[in-house]
Amino acid sequence: MVKAAVIGAGSWGTAISQILADNGTEVRLWVRRKKLAERIKITRENSEYLPGIRIPDEIIITNELEEALEGAEFVVMAVPSQAMREIAGAAGKYMENKSIVISAAKGIEIRTLRRMSQIIREQMPKDLEVEIAVISGPSHAEEVARRLPTAVVAAAEKKDVAEKVQDLFMNSYFRVYTNLDVIGVEMGGALKNIIAICAGIAEGLGFGDNTRAALITRGIMEIIRLGVKMGGQVSTFFGLSGVGDVIVTCNSMFSRNRRAGIEIGRGKTVKEVVGSTNMVIEGIYTTKAAYDLARKHKIEMPITEKAYEVLYEGKDPVDAVKELMGRRGKHEMEELINKEWI
Repeated sequence: MVKAAVIGAGSWGTAISQILADNGTEVRLWVRRKKLAERIKITRENSEYLPGIRIPDEIIITNELEEALEGAEFVVMAVPSQAMREIAGAAGKYMENKSIVISAAKGIEIRTLRRMSQIIREQMPKDLEVEIAVISGPSHAEEVARRLPTAVVAAAEKKDVAEKVQDLFMNSYFRVYTNLDVIGVEMGGALKNIIAICAGIAEGLGFGDNTRAALITRGIMEIIRLGVKMGGQVSTFFGLSGVGDVIVTCNSMFSRNRRAGIEIGRGKTVKEVVGSTNMVIEGIYTTKAAYDLARKHKIEMPITEKAYEVLYEGKDPVDAVKELMGRRGKHEMEELINKEWI
């Protein structure tokens, strides 16, 4: 029997554990907080992050990293992006040689502007030989846990590694495609959260479908712009981890980034929004990281820039929209006209 460890018992980590258990994998789910781990063991429900979903009895719940990782051939890192460095470093001490480490997190580290797979690689012991992969796409945990049809992408630099991850996850309700563009898959998964916050703000302000459609479409252009500059392939951003994830995150009632944007649009402060939930709103952190990357690489990202001003500088969202609408005229497909993406 294949052994896998899922590190992180948020909604996504919990749902991933269920997928793997359904596939006949021996799964150990690491829960950071001891009290929560004990509660889940007793109730077989993660009432804090994924209420109403029964956790299969086959899944072993543990608060100990060493126990979770013992003999694991696959390690899924499903932790918040800003905690990835710390937890990957701690987990690396107990990982098996030749294992495959899979990032299921969607974000960019603010301090270093590094992607999750880069951080995992940096945190592995020098004498440990592991392969690193990424899984991303439009996959809200609440729907996956109900076994509703979902499609994602598994990315790795090596084709055989991506295919092993594909085989690990794929079943009748969870379809997995492969991709060798790790950078593009990670950038798409992280940056779409910025656009979801903006779409939510527009909704909270009372704007209509026209506004949201414009934000989403032009937001995708910004994602491609920065993603390509970072080394991603244009085609990747039109796939599941790009456009696919943008669509679901900007429209779903399960999107915490969209919900955060709605509350900000209605007048709540960022501090109030963050304090009102036990979930991590990744897009807030990614907005700062993307803003810094755009400035560093001299990339034009007007929506991201205004999102940063609203979230970090207290700009009135109404003023931000006015400034976006008042920008100079330009060709819709400027990068294609200038052959920058060809």
